[in-house]
Amino acid sequence: MRMYWKEHPKGLDLALLTDQGEEVNLGGVRSLKRGIQAIAATRGYDPGRAVKGLGSLDEGKEFVLQFQPWREFVREDLVVEDEVVKAK
Repeated sequence: MRMYWKEHPKGLDLALLTDQGEEVNLGGVRSLKRGIQAIAATRGYDPGRAVKGLGSLDEGKEFVLQFQPWREFVREDLVVEDEVVKAK
């Protein structure tokens, strides 16, 4: 099981690679014309898991991670890999 940030054309996605080889999107950070936005994935609806107007991509990454969105899929504690994965 791996968890890593992956390049996206407008920012980064937090991805979980399961032991079965399935990649699951756990959230993302986007740099848009109106500022930086972040969202942490959830199986239901929770508007508190999205925010606009952040100061940096790093601030967005912290916002996403605080929700521990991987807990929707696995119970174990995971650590995000240091290296950002290139988009395919």
